[in-house]
Amino acid sequence: MPVPPAGPHGAPPFPDADLMYIVDLLAPPERDRYFGIRQFLQSSVRQPSIGYWNREEFPFGLLADMGKHGLGALQLDGSSTLFKGLMYVELARADVSLSALAGIHNELILGMISELGSEEQKARWLPGLKSFAHLGAFALTEPDHGSDIAGGLETSARLDGGDWVLNGAKRWIGAATIADFALVWARDVADGEIKGFIVETDRPGYTATKISNKIGLRIMQNADIVLEGVRIPAGNLLPGATSFSRTNELLRDSRAWVGWQGAGIQLAAFDVARAYALGRRQFGRELAGFQLVQQQLADILGNASASLALMAQLARIQQEGKLEMVQAAMAKATVTRLARSSVAMGRSLLGGNGISSDYEMGKLFGDAEILYTYEGSYEINSLIVGRAVTGRSAFH
Repeated sequence: MPVPPAGPHGAPPFPDADLMYIVDLLAPPERDRYFGIRQFLQSSVRQPSIGYWNREEFPFGLLADMGKHGLGALQLDGSSTLFKGLMYVELARADVSLSALAGIHNELILGMISELGSEEQKARWLPGLKSFAHLGAFALTEPDHGSDIAGGLETSARLDGGDWVLNGAKRWIGAATIADFALVWARDVADGEIKGFIVETDRPGYTATKISNKIGLRIMQNADIVLEGVRIPAGNLLPGATSFSRTNELLRDSRAWVGWQGAGIQLAAFDVARAYALGRRQFGRELAGFQLVQQQLADILGNASASLALMAQLARIQQEGKLEMVQAAMAKATVTRLARSSVAMGRSLLGGNGISSDYEMGKLFGDAEILYTYEGSYEINSLIVGRAVTGRSAFH
């Protein structure tokens, strides 16, 4: 976190910005681990990430260090749901792209193989995934199908002797250019079911092309994937993913995870804005002493605190096995809406400097737009909630 300058009145209170003491809900061992990892992320990841973000480069060295701190194995290390969520908060507080990669890695790659994979698939991939020595890409979205992917998915899979043959295209797939394999979702031409397949990225017919010039999540290497007659062994089919319904349960949990990212980016916006307000002088006094600046800081932290409280409650019901898609959708939509507002206020507070990634807020501003859109857009998640509370679907 940017260290707020002490100024003439000393260091400000609440340096961690946790006014609701959410971290105190962790058991002491997890709390100690939380503080250790947060220190690593703030001291070793936050500042270096700015240069990588500007250049749209992937920081492999930072990823290796994240693996050494156990961030590649959160899904399987026995951590509480609250601890995992707060790790995603702190990852996003340091860099949203790396929090996205860690979240997808844990929730949708490690989780899918652990829950739905064969014993052979687990033995081959899980050890390397846990340390970030291996990376997977989650290949579901297509060029013409995002929100309607369950019904519109066009990528096909055909069983040919002892092999599956895959044809189709995927878009916006994170880490697809650097991953060891992609979890590809394709429709079986024999029964029409959507199934999951492990496709090693060095297979003939697999190509991934980086999507450049994004306004946010610039470190994440999103890509277009083309599958042209890609042959994989029959054993690459995920045995637990032979219909989309089981997969949808893990997608629900992934949707909830984005809410934690939304809380993290708001804390980052507050950290940057407060440090700037305490260090910047205008009209002969600190910006932090102006009423309108204090109001913006209070609003940003209020949004962040409300988001954290919502997500802590979500973690409780998730830990108890009560989480349904309506709660995940509501949390994702609400927190990312607040995040968009909070980061906009932070950008305004920094004035002209707020549009530059050199001051970090410009970086956060771009990344917030991506959180608002991915893992189900704000509008789609709102309609999921609306359907649940009215009993009437607005999807046609």
